[in-house]
Amino acid sequence: MKISIETEVNAPLSTVWDAWVTPGDITNWNFAVDEWCCPRAELDLEVGGNFNYRMEAKDSSAGFDFKGKFTEITPYKLIHFVLGDDREIKVQFIETENGVKIVETFEAEDENSAEQQRQGWLSILNNFKKHVESKSN
Repeated sequence: MKISIETEVNAPLSTVWDAWVTPGDITNWNFAVDEWCCPRAELDLEVGGNFNYRMEAKDSSAGFDFKGKFTEITPYKLIHFVLGDDREIKVQFIETENGVKIVETFEAEDENSAEQQRQGWLSILNNFKKHVESKSN
């Protein structure tokens, strides 16, 4: 099952793109709830390049590596990647008159309900929006 989420970020495309692919930015937005953080982000932004974003609870009670490989990149337009469990994710960056619409489509996993996954990924996307818009203002 594929799930799509989206948001519109009120910022220039270059700012949005840079925040999506820069480790120092990723560590500021890549978590679903305030009790979690992303202490480390590493990526090689090229087709065949790998990424690894460490996600963990601030109290160190849990954590995991969100990692995979980039399969398609069109700068300022789209990023496709595959996770270690072979799920595919597509992220589109669409310029609008108010900023950039981001559409993220991902294959659901089997552990959590589709709604839980949608809400978790959407929370991260909303954190991204807040992070970028706070940089632009």
